[in-house]
Amino acid sequence: MAKTMQPQELIDSAVVDPTGTKLGKVGNVYLADATHQPEWITVKTGLFGTKESFVPLSGAHTDEDGVHVRVDKEAVSEAPRIEADGHLSVEESAQLYKHYGLPMPRTSPDGRMDDRAQGRGRGGMDAGAGGAMGGTGRGKPGMNARTGEKDRDAERTMTRSEERLKVGTEQVETGHVRLRKYVVTEEQQVTVPVSHEEVRIEREPITNSGGERVEIGEAEQDVVLHAEKPVVSKETVPVERARLKTETVTEDQTVSGKVRKEQFEVTDDESKHRKS
Repeated sequence: MAKTMQPQELIDSAVVDPTGTKLGKVGNVYLADATHQPEWITVKTGLFGTKESFVPLSGAHTDEDGVHVRVDKEAVSEAPRIEADGHLSVEESAQLYKHYGLPMPRTSPDGRMDDRAQGRGRGGMDAGAGGAMGGTGRGKPGMNARTGEKDRDAERTMTRSEERLKVGTEQVETGHVRLRKYVVTEEQQVTVPVSHEEVRIEREPITNSGGERVEIGEAEQDVVLHAEKPVVSKETVPVERARLKTETVTEDQTVSGKVRKEQFEVTDDESKHRKS
């Protein structure tokens, strides 16, 4: 449910675009000179929330999720980089209005908005209570979250930022390993013992014929000889099994990259420089 919020309550609120994407958190609130109503907010973006982009509050509303603005994430990320130093010049404001495709609020010669523009600028943040936020294009620094008054210290502070390497890992494909089998032919020799039969004549003398009558004539006997010969056949038998298996090996790799960081430099009236 939408609700009206005071400027000091906007600090660190979530900023959401029309698609529901979270853009970041509110860093500073800039007020219109004529109405002292919120006109711009800066949104902390970047890897560590070190960048601030100006986002218009025209047509914005708030609820329990944060500040809902009418510009999308892409428009915010491509917004002109303007230093959030507590004040917007007319040129800077015009540059931002042009980028977001918004009309510049009409002002009177003395720098105050005309009656119609003031009517649009009142009503706080709730879209149903006035919607668009008007202004002269010159923003003022944010409000003190505790007192509700203009934060005077904001004009004397400066934020130093630096880049840091954010290192992670990702899974990438480094190659393919293929296991296949193929057939080769080779000559193989095996020694096999074989046997064969031979004929040997054994003779023994007859010393006593026993009166056996023997006639002289021709005679013959036939003996069948046997021998073994090698017989070759083939059979297929499994001899080995192979499989592909991966294992994870962890090793340390050193990565490097160039990062930028800001330094403070203080110059006094005697032109002495001190860096920190």
